[in-house]
Amino acid sequence: MSRLDDLKRFYRCLGRLRQILGGMRRLSESSGRMSWPRRGIYFFTEAGEVRDQTGEGARIVRVGTHALNYGSRTTLWKRLRQHKGPRAGGGCHRTSIFRGVVGSALIERDRIICPSWALRRQVSPEDVKTEETVERTVSKVIGDMPFLWLAIEDAPGPDSERKYIERNAIALLSNYRRDSFDPPSAAWLGRYCRRGKVRPSGLWNSDHVADNYDPCFLDTLASRISRMAFPE
Repeated sequence: MSRLDDLKRFYRCLGRLRQILGGMRRLSESSGRMSWPRRGIYFFTEAGEVRDQTGEGARIVRVGTHALNYGSRTTLWKRLRQHKGPRAGGGCHRTSIFRGVVGSALIERDRIICPSWALRRQVSPEDVKTEETVERTVSKVIGDMPFLWLAIEDAPGPDSERKYIERNAIALLSNYRRDSFDPPSAAWLGRYCRRGKVRPSGLWNSDHVADNYDPCFLDTLASRISRMAFPE
């Protein structure tokens, strides 16, 4: 099977997942009061980003999971909430790489002077004020992205099945230094990102975009989706 065939199968799997979930959600409309699995994987899409080679519909622009350290108590919703930011519209990009890369693209596109964005240390009150403006825009951008989630209630750790699926899904989707399938639109915000491998991969991911993928992960993905449809 070719990578193109595997991409088509991947999107068929997500189509099935969407049916099971009854559609996608947006973070801007989500809260902890909703029904969420304790642990899982999420797949974000983005307005204007569509597929043209693997079928019809939106292309995935971000894949992620959580609780990759042994003993971690981070839940799926807690991780999604870090990406979303508080209800007031702010947020903290230092607790979310997703927020960090989206913010760096906004800064570049809109020519915002915010040198502290890439820093991990304490910043000045003036820098904080500029960052807050960017954070609010980041919350708006990410909050409007429709996403799916897949429940996988395995133990925390780097060898988890969640990590296996996440790593291979990113590697499969990534166009980094390989044939480009379902490339990003000319207007994609990620084209302005100068951080990591976002632009060449076409994803809001940096880790695993240069990895080779194991086609067998698609069997695992399909099996997990079937378990959501028919819980044991």
